[in-house]
Amino acid sequence: MNRLNFKKSAIVLGMCSLAVLGGCSDNDSLPPVETTPTPPAVVTQDYTVTVTNLTPSQPLSPIAVVAHNADNPIFSAGTEASVALENLAEAGDNSDLESEDGVSQLVSGAGILAAGSSESLTVTFNQDEIENLSILTMLVNTNDAFTGVSNFDPSSLEVGDKMTFRANVYDSGTEANSEAKGTIPGPADSGEGFNPSREGDVNKVHIHPGVITQDDGLADSVLKASDRFDNPAMKVVIERTK
Repeated sequence: MNRLNFKKSAIVLGMCSLAVLGGCSDNDSLPPVETTPTPPAVVTQDYTVTVTNLTPSQPLSPIAVVAHNADNPIFSAGTEASVALENLAEAGDNSDLESEDGVSQLVSGAGILAAGSSESLTVTFNQDEIENLSILTMLVNTNDAFTGVSNFDPSSLEVGDKMTFRANVYDSGTEANSEAKGTIPGPADSGEGFNPSREGDVNKVHIHPGVITQDDGLADSVLKASDRFDNPAMKVVIERTK
């Protein structure tokens, strides 16, 4: 074999060797790379609840904005008050509402809301989990009066839309309206708050008849004419902000 043919043969053999080596590459045996899809962003809706105390001088307990399913209203006229509602209506304590059946959120106000004052609270829902809202608070210079809006469905509101309510005063029906010294938790008396006994009233939520103060001739009352109230006692504005 002459030198030229030898070189050609060597080149061919080298190319074949490279081809064989190329066929044995580890890359062909690697599993395909699996990619985790990015989950869709969670879409939320925000609602701002603005409450204004419309009474002449009754302080309101910390506002409770409660998100819950429609089948479990927080209060309803003609029905028996839950213990959580009783605690709010007699002591101004809204903390037990968070444990009520069907409740998903409780947003509480910063503190006492004085007459003529306003406060805004925000509640946030996932787009597919919009629930109903109830807003309520105690008139603290009473035995068991509260005011509020029950079981409102905000899902029809578009961004920027508002709904305005003027809330009446309810009696929880859990304590007699004696107005006697030691029975009212507000600054007019600084007396007892929650009392589990339900003697002396109808044990059903109903529109409050109003107070009869010492200025009206009820000698045992610790309340004065300035503690009177009328309906509505509270304005509630619910706005979808996102």
